[in-house]
Amino acid sequence: MNNKPDASATRQQSHPYVGMWVTADGLVRHNLLPSGRYDEARGRRESAYQGRYEVRGNHIDYWDDTGFTADGDFIDGLLHHGGMILYRQR
Repeated sequence: MNNKPDASATRQQSHPYVGMWVTADGLVRHNLLPSGRYDEARGRRESAYQGRYEVRGNHIDYWDDTGFTADGDFIDGLLHHGGMILYRQR
């Protein structure tokens, strides 16, 4: 098994969208990890969804560990995903 980081993992670590993104009501929280993985919390359910993600330009694709896929776009400093708007938590 090759344990070397690949080029896409290195790119993920350096992109400006790594970090926590939350809806205005705080019910949905996406933690975009530098490793190219994400952890999504819903309400009181921590780690409701987990998987990998990839950012290309201002577009993000998600691949949940269960096989579900989704995507979104970063527009004017906001993450538009699945009919929701998520704000960068600082």
